[in-house]
Amino acid sequence: MLPVKMAESLPSEFDVIVIGTGLPESIIAAACSRSGQRVLHVDSSYYGGNWASFSFSGLLSWLKEYKENSDIVTESSTWQEQILENEEAIALSKKDKTIQHVEIFSYASQDSHEDVEEAGALQRNHTSVISANPTEAANSAGLPPEDESLLTECFEMPAEQTPSSQSAQVVNDAEVTGEKENHSEDKTSEEETNDYVPIATDTIEQPKKNRITYSQIIKEGKRFNIDLVSKLLYSRGLLIDLLIKSNVSRYAEFKNITRILAFREGRVEQVPCSRADVFNSKQLTMVEKRMLMKFLTFCMEFEEHPDEYKAYEDVTFSEYLKTQKLTPNLQYFVLHSIAMTSESTSSTIDGLQATKNFLHCLGRYGNTPFLFPLYGQGELPQCFCRMCAVFGGIYCLHHSIQCLVVDKESRKCKAVIDQFGQRIISKHFLVEDSYFSENMCSCVQYRQISRAVLITDRSVLKTDSDQQISILTIPAEEAGTFAVRVIELCSSTMTCMKGTYLVHLTCTSSKTARQDLEPIVQKLFTPFTEMENENEQFEKPRILWALYFNMRDSSDISRSCYDDLPSNVYVCSGPDCGLGNDNAVRQAEALFQQICPNEDFCPAPPNPEDIILEGESSQPEAPESSASPEANSDTPMENANLGNPEEPSE
Repeated sequence: MLPVKMAESLPSEFDVIVIGTGLPESIIAAACSRSGQRVLHVDSSYYGGNWASFSFSGLLSWLKEYKENSDIVTESSTWQEQILENEEAIALSKKDKTIQHVEIFSYASQDSHEDVEEAGALQRNHTSVISANPTEAANSAGLPPEDESLLTECFEMPAEQTPSSQSAQVVNDAEVTGEKENHSEDKTSEEETNDYVPIATDTIEQPKKNRITYSQIIKEGKRFNIDLVSKLLYSRGLLIDLLIKSNVSRYAEFKNITRILAFREGRVEQVPCSRADVFNSKQLTMVEKRMLMKFLTFCMEFEEHPDEYKAYEDVTFSEYLKTQKLTPNLQYFVLHSIAMTSESTSSTIDGLQATKNFLHCLGRYGNTPFLFPLYGQGELPQCFCRMCAVFGGIYCLHHSIQCLVVDKESRKCKAVIDQFGQRIISKHFLVEDSYFSENMCSCVQYRQISRAVLITDRSVLKTDSDQQISILTIPAEEAGTFAVRVIELCSSTMTCMKGTYLVHLTCTSSKTARQDLEPIVQKLFTPFTEMENENEQFEKPRILWALYFNMRDSSDISRSCYDDLPSNVYVCSGPDCGLGNDNAVRQAEALFQQICPNEDFCPAPPNPEDIILEGESSQPEAPESSASPEANSDTPMENANLGNPEEPSE
């Protein structure tokens, strides 16, 4: 846990106050602290905001907190008494409305002789009902209004509307109990895990006695680290470069994504990406292998051959591929699994650039371009928070800011007032979008992200190894819908218990999350049912538990959309729908340059003997010779945690 000072002893003045601990805010806080600014970093709840990761019971408690947050909003007027005549206040929101339309399904069998022991566990009842019906027809064309109560469809569904033949379970409000857990807590004790026998995932057929039950998921809940936002890191992306440059990479470990998958003609297959994969592939003919290698070689240097694509700049990348003597099989692989671009909207230049970026990232740490942080995406904001704390940043979690205090004459923000009524002065203020009230955001048009999280019993594509980390893109089938990204994580990523897989589905919303994603879920998976025969084999992985929700996408919103925002108040967005984290890094660097112009953005840390202790007047810059070698080249980084992810199991 990072050092936290209680409100009674907080200094009354800082250079930068950061509200929210998402990835962009955490990067900015680290950069400002590293450059010598006095930083106060606060969050009304936990580390990460919508970038956080939770244990299983922690996720259930988070859902309960959101429901309670939406039902009851306490207002306090004590801070208003501190506003002077020449000041005005911008009240911050007490109600987080970034998550909507939450639906939870539990399919795993329940052994009545097993006791649910983990704190915060969901006590599952035995009423055989399925979760709520989809959003009513009146709202089927789009998302319902943002003020619709969270969890309404799941928690308040009338029993008579539910088919009794299904084994899915509705999560009732009274069943979500316990306090929210942080995944950094101690791992499950030996006493809790002694009764657990790992499931053998190398066989599809599983005896009933070894089936994973809901009670086992509860008992092993701390083995799960479930991301609210599902992303990967490009091995040569901006975030990896920043982790190396700043030496923040030492706070995290990563694994290489082991395979890229495609879904064609009703089945999942692996996509050859690297030269070795292409020539070892049994799916492609020798002619196709040569075609693909020739095209991929061209994409790596396409800017040098403008005559090859200039005539197609005004058409889609999909149309361009049809002119390149590629078979339909290869066109599909390139468009949906390598470039990962839209069939209907991505231009030729966009597609070529995306393909080049994919190929450029190949081979740095493995046979795919992607890395995943062990213990989940929520580790990344905390890594930068650690850097901020090392250089003197002060952290306060579960610490609300009531309002921003604005000087009427200068129209600049001069202070904040916290939940204890303390006025804290600062020069610069960074606020995550969700903290602003509806009045401030009345002109903002938000997009939405549809998310699903599944716990399954085996992989979507079975191989000799059960420790595969996969990404699969399923193209949109109808006009007005969007491609769905599927990321499947195994237990070696430290995000799920042994014998299970954690599957994340993500797309840009056109309806509610369940309406957007359930058709894809049905193609790839089948629900676990109690009535299965012990010797029955299943072609599809079985769903043990599922969660659907919509998340606000506040990225790429112009500052001018926020009503009368003071010039020294900067807005950080929540997660976007993209696969990588480049948007967060670009945003953080741009805002840092506004606060600290001409300062280096997250430079390498100095040697320990060069660090000036608290109370000394200045902090000299670290000499070039003291910079971490990771900041100077890729090669030394191979010995760092980031640079040496485990190879996939054979």
